Amino acid sequence: MKSMPNLFRVTIALVVFAGFTAPALAAEKVPPSCSRLTQLRLDETTVESASEVEEGIFTPPTSKFTLHRLPAFCRVTAITKPSIRFEVWLPIEKWSGRFEFVGNGGMAGSISYSAMANALRRGNAVASTDTGHINAHGDGFDASWSLDRPDLIEDFGHRSVHLTAVNGKKIIRAFYQKPADRAYFVGCSKGGQQALMEAQRYPTDFDGIVAGDPAYNWTRHYTGAHLYYAQVTLKDPDSYIQPAKIKLLADAVNRACDARDGFVDGVLDDPLSCHFDPEVLACKEDQDTGTCFTPKQIKAVREIWAGFRDDRGKLISPGLVPGGEAGQGGWQSWVTGSAPYKATHWKAADSFFRYMVMRDPDYNTMTFDYDRDKAALEKLSPALDAVDADLRPFAHRGAKLILYHGWSDPDISPLSTIHYYREMQKFTGSKTDNFARLFMVPGMQHCGGGPGPDVFDPVSAIQRWVEENQAPNQIVASHMSTRGIVDRTRPLCPYPQVAVYNGKGNSNDAASFVCKAPQEHHGE
Repeated sequence: MKSMPNLFRVTIALVVFAGFTAPALAAEKVPPSCSRLTQLRLDETTVESASEVEEGIFTPPTSKFTLHRLPAFCRVTAITKPSIRFEVWLPIEKWSGRFEFVGNGGMAGSISYSAMANALRRGNAVASTDTGHINAHGDGFDASWSLDRPDLIEDFGHRSVHLTAVNGKKIIRAFYQKPADRAYFVGCSKGGQQALMEAQRYPTDFDGIVAGDPAYNWTRHYTGAHLYYAQVTLKDPDSYIQPAKIKLLADAVNRACDARDGFVDGVLDDPLSCHFDPEVLACKEDQDTGTCFTPKQIKAVREIWAGFRDDRGKLISPGLVPGGEAGQGGWQSWVTGSAPYKATHWKAADSFFRYMVMRDPDYNTMTFDYDRDKAALEKLSPALDAVDADLRPFAHRGAKLILYHGWSDPDISPLSTIHYYREMQKFTGSKTDNFARLFMVPGMQHCGGGPGPDVFDPVSAIQRWVEENQAPNQIVASHMSTRGIVDRTRPLCPYPQVAVYNGKGNSNDAASFVCKAPQEHHGE
């Protein structure tokens, strides 16, 4: 890490502050104060406020939570036309010299304050945007704004992040009187889509990018996951899987496949090697159906695992994989919900298809047919889908990319990210791991949670790769007990390598594992 120059002593002949000038001084010049950033001129952008926030706690506006242990910072709020709101937080005393941009989740619509706080604690100047609209319903998947403002879809898809990155760098330079040494983007889910959009469309914006569980193939994901899982379980009421049955499925999967990696820990290290047949859960004659699966429920499980195909049999979106169905962030949250039409998949699909795709608030989302109605969906693809796998412009400038995905993700199929990585390899071949590496996380659900070790630090890994040329050969992940104590660690390995137990050490200790190439190459 480069040390930061003295921010309060700069010897220059002329001070230029992004569009306005100060008189020439022969003596030392004190840098502009935080409040003077409101005078900064930025293209189609207004800096609405700039104020110092004292060290300690900060309660974001319109928020019910308080952020703790924050260093003192200059908080800048701004808006870029037509309605892209963003904030930049600038450490006042100890700046690392880095600029970090943190991504959004769901349909965005709000500043990612918690993620900003984490970046600030790392000593980084940090930015976040609401992507141009406000989440009116507060559920994270509100698309109603797009009905009256379709012009904002481009901002939501990619434009807002790029413009905020450009303006964030200018604000940093104005405040510190020097540019950031390095710029990073960090995001998961929607943030993962934003990350890949940046690498594809704007390869010069960031030196390092972390893309977790990326919803990069946005339109197909909403069709082949959010909507498809809802249709599979809800079109026929008898296909609905009651939440109480999810544990039955999870336990049966673990009994069949958990021990394949050499020990039993509730985690499937290689779900693709698990060929579990849900038929073993079929109800027997006169059995209480609350303790088993009906034929229609078994069919629903199989369809969710198989993925969605069009009428010609072409795979549109890969399915989920066995393992990690139970738990707070598992199938009960995403697939089944607490009751029919309460699952996250349904909420996300319903808002997206009614407002953004079909543009009819009275539209019955359950009637959407991909082969019949895909033209409406394809109109959105250029703005929302980050599917270009040719990252050679990004790689050629020396930038680095870390991808990761939870094997037990019940939202976005982990197979989709593996597919994208393999598509990248078609362009860059054996040189791919010189600039991009994928880490699959056994037992992790969507962006965190689940039975496997899910706490790890890709940010430090990308920084070392960019700044010290230390490629990540593994990243150690931890699992926390319900009491907040680390009870297990495991190395995450660059795909296609997997963590292999050495057969003699403590199976809860990452040191007892080595990263090795799999014995066989699994398809999708």
